[in-house]
Amino acid sequence: MARKGSIMSDALKWELAKEMGVDHIVATEGWGGVPSRQCGMLVKKAIERAERSIANSDQTYPQQK
Repeated sequence: MARKGSIMSDALKWELAKEMGVDHIVATEGWGGVPSRQCGMLVKKAIERAERSIANSDQTYPQQK
């Protein structure tokens, strides 16, 4: 079953690809050209960013009882 939309924005994907030094591969071969190990690392970095973002938003908006 195909996905209807992407969870990550294209801007975030490109930013992570640049950080990891695989943006040249994406530019020339597309995302399918990126080795699976690097794809896994991209996902890991995206998850880490999301977790940091959630942690920061929790600090900004404390839980109310």
